[in-house]
Amino acid sequence: MPTEAVTAYRVQKQDVEFLRPLGQELARIAALPVQRQRADLWRRVNDLEPARPAIWINEVPWHEMNVNEELTLRCVEPWARQLEGHLRRTLYQWKHFPGDMIVSDYLACPLAIHNTGYGINEDVETIATDPASGVVSRHFHPQIVEPGDIEKIRMPVVTHDVAATEARFAAMQEVFGAILPVRRQGIQHIWYTPWDHLIRLWGVEQAMIDLVDRPDMVHAAVERCVQSSLAGLDQMVAQNLLSAGAGNTRVGSGGYGYTRSLPAAGFDPGQVRPVDNWGCSNAQIFSEVSPDMHWEFALKHDLPWLSRWGLNYYGCCEPLDLKIEILKRIPRLRKVSMSPWIRVERAVAAVGTQFVFSFKPNPAVLAEDTWRPDQAERDLRRVLERARGLHVEIILKDISTVRYQPQRLWAWAAMAGRVVEEYGGR
Repeated sequence: MPTEAVTAYRVQKQDVEFLRPLGQELARIAALPVQRQRADLWRRVNDLEPARPAIWINEVPWHEMNVNEELTLRCVEPWARQLEGHLRRTLYQWKHFPGDMIVSDYLACPLAIHNTGYGINEDVETIATDPASGVVSRHFHPQIVEPGDIEKIRMPVVTHDVAATEARFAAMQEVFGAILPVRRQGIQHIWYTPWDHLIRLWGVEQAMIDLVDRPDMVHAAVERCVQSSLAGLDQMVAQNLLSAGAGNTRVGSGGYGYTRSLPAAGFDPGQVRPVDNWGCSNAQIFSEVSPDMHWEFALKHDLPWLSRWGLNYYGCCEPLDLKIEILKRIPRLRKVSMSPWIRVERAVAAVGTQFVFSFKPNPAVLAEDTWRPDQAERDLRRVLERARGLHVEIILKDISTVRYQPQRLWAWAAMAGRVVEEYGGR
């Protein structure tokens, strides 16, 4: 009898007929010289060398983007449909809003890794304004109310289903082996953010109140999350589940991780270590928290995690222009998120040329009743003019809606590409 892992990756003839042309188109694009040119651009930005700003667009409302059936799935098997969706989105973005995206010259077969994480799930009610969208409003029911509840946060168990990995690899090889190399790929980057999880278990308002009213309890909860994450990482290392990620891999909430600084000295491709890759953290809920409290209740606890990695990215949506001094305590910090809520002049002065200025334009301009491309261009130029001489990446993300007008995003990408060329590496 075939195992469940094997039967989950059956290859049907009609799926092959749909997938192979997508793979052939991907292979053609991956072979273009521009891929190497863009990889060098991202490397120069990340290595703090002169370069024009690099552009990346992600977190797209894909349910609004289908034009001329370009994103319509045709495969039958669930695994094939998932892969087809990834390929179609990649080709669609390359065609319509590429920015400085890079298309890999291989297909990744992710290892079938399961992580039990903190062992506690959020209890949440959601409300959606668009049933097709994954963007919803949430109301969390607190599960951490008293100090004893902190024990609900468990140490994780990380496992690798080798049979499932090999079944998927065999299926992908059968479909694409003559078109593109297929590579088994472990974990290249970990989105580490304890506070994103804690507020879902604690409740946003109560968690902020308890920073003052019950600080010892907050410290204990954060530390429990940190120890859980470190225990999971140790298991990944012990089971050799990490892969090198200093390349065509997203780093934190920013862009690609190309750099000459990684992997670290003593690198063994057969046993990738955390120090060979990028780390990251953030505390988005601390947007209005003082630098001292941000350090005390978030960043100080993050240091054991951040110290494990070869380079680090910090931040996401929280404004950090007043917090650069505490961020300088992060070992090997290289990139800092600059959200739409910063004061640009202050942020530019604080970041300087020490770090990558990972700028996030406000995606709200794409969601207005009327599309205003002139305003979008003015907004971008205002920041780039002030950030001349800095090492800048432009990350358009958190795009909740384009009002079912994908051409808005296409136009933004074309505009941004034209504008960054004017600023060059000055």
